Formats: sequence, structure tokens, C-alpha cells
Amino acid sequence: MKEKLQSIRELAEQAMAASKDARELDAIRVKYLGKKGEVTALMKNMRNLAPEERPAFGQLVNDLRASIEAGLAENKARLEAIALEAKLKSETIDVTMPGEEVTVGTKHPISTVLDEVKDIFIGMGFSIGEGPEVEKDWYNFEALNIPKDHPARDTQDTFYISDDVVLRTQTSPIQIRTMEHKKPPIRIIAPGRVFRSDAVDATHSPLFHQIEGLVVDKGIRMSDLKGILEMFAKKLYGEDTVVRFRPHHFPFTEPSAEMDMQCFQCHGEGCPLCKGEGWIEILGCGMVHPKVLEVCGIDPDEYSGYAFGIGLERIVMSRYKINDIRMFYENDVRFLHQF
Repeated sequence: MKEKLQSIRELAEQAMAASKDARELDAIRVKYLGKKGEVTALMKNMRNLAPEERPAFGQLVNDLRASIEAGLAENKARLEAIALEAKLKSETIDVTMPGEEVTVGTKHPISTVLDEVKDIFIGMGFSIGEGPEVEKDWYNFEALNIPKDHPARDTQDTFYISDDVVLRTQTSPIQIRTMEHKKPPIRIIAPGRVFRSDAVDATHSPLFHQIEGLVVDKGIRMSDLKGILEMFAKKLYGEDTVVRFRPHHFPFTEPSAEMDMQCFQCHGEGCPLCKGEGWIEILGCGMVHPKVLEVCGIDPDEYSGYAFGIGLERIVMSRYKINDIRMFYENDVRFLHQF
């Protein structure tokens, strides 16, 4: 019987020494120490021995079990050390090798100019208004004195989600929401993305950015509007900036005007960028229509106000002398790295 115990010990030690991973060690543990393992079977056979032989045999079997358990622990540590060494070799860093170049991005020119515009208007006492890009027809059209038969509601010009829900075509709905919940004096700008079904060309895109402005208080006049916009243009482009105001029509302002800036490419002589006119339109403006004030619960006999809407892409183009709006959205790093 001692010979059998010695044979089991030797076979177990050989198997453990040859093991290559934890799974093989687990298999050896089950083979010898499991419920149906060889060492367990020896313990069950003790009943076939004479009573006086059992204590000595039991001690030998326990010694064998302890030896196999120690061998399993030793070989587990051996395999873990081998695995750690291999991992350290694979993760070794050669500090003499040159590092990988990390490409650092920059602010998009639209974001840069938008932040500047915000700073300019905040410096003149304006606060920032916000609102949803998916807007109700009421806020985008009806409350702005744009009836259902108005051309601006044409499905060819506006992205409709449903009959009563649109992608906002302007950030003017933020003005309506502000006047609904806040009484004068009001002095806000409302920047954000807007959507119109425009054909893509050098100066038009179906997605672009707008900055709307609104001032409502007692005694507000058209001269206040012109003064604030001329000051804005000079702060953004420089003191030598030339602007002009032209009569226009917007349903939500009366009187209305458009403000143009002298073309930065031809300086007023006419070129393809300004379509030969010498001027580039950068915003529309006017005095808030009395009907719009009434809809928002503001008495037009007591209060007046002005509003304006700036096309952000156009002023960025003017600022950096960019002649194609499509460059802003093509994600060409060769273009973006210039800013």
C-alpha cells in the first residue's frame, strides 16, 4: 500500500511540474483530491484494513493530501510568476523611442466668433436667451404675426415635423417665450442653430446659426436700434467698418430694415461674393410689431422695442475673409487648422 501511495505522489508531482496554466492545475486537483479523486478513494478503502492498521494508513494518506496541496500552491505561484514576467516583457516601454504626436484641436471659427458676439452684447447689458430647436408652429410663426397663408410657411422653405411642429427657421421663438414669462424691461440675445430648406451654395445652407436680439422698454426708438448695431459692427470688425440700412419688410417688425456691410473682398466695387453689389447683408432688424407685443401680453401703447437677427456664418465669413459657407461644415482639418 505504501508503494501505491508513493506512486500517486510521484505521478501528481510530475503532472504539476508539467502544468502550463491554471486550468491544468485545477484538473490535477480534481483528479487526486476531488470527491472521486484517487486520494479520496484511498480514504474510503480504509474500512477494508484491520483496525490496528488504520491510524498509520490514515496518517500516510493525510501526508499525501498535504503534499499534493502544497505542490498545487507552489506550481500556482510558479505559473503566476511566469505570466507576470511575460506581461512585463510585453509592456516594456523603450524610453529612448520618440513619442507619438498628439494632434490638438482648436475652436471652430463659428464658435470663436459666437463667443465674441456674446461678449460684445453682454458688455452692452444683454443677457443670453435659450429655446428648443424643434419648435411649435405657434412660436415659430403665429405669435410672430406670420399667418398660415404667409409664404414663409411654404413646405418648400421649412422643415415640418408635423402640421404643428417644425424645425425652427429662426431663433425669434425665444423672444416670444421670453416676453411671455418676463415683463419689460427686456434685453436679450438668442443665439442658436436654425433650419431652412435652402439650396446649398457659397452663401446658403439648410443649417446655419442665427443670433436674434430683443429690447423692450419704455421709449425705445429706431435710433436706439441703429446705434446699437453700428456699435456692434465696429466692435467686431473695427472702427473703419462701413454699414448701411435699407428699408425692408418683416411681419414681426414695423418699420423694418436690413443692415449691410461693405464687401470685404471688393470693398464696394462688386465681385462674385457680393453678387456685384459691393455690399453683403448681415442682419435684419426693425421695431417690434405692436401685434407681437399684444400676443405676449405687453401693452404696445406703454412699451416699444426693437429686434434684430444676425446670420452668424455671414459675419464669420466677413471676419476671416472666407468666400464659401460650405467650408464650415466639411470638417476639412486643413481649413480648420487655420483658426
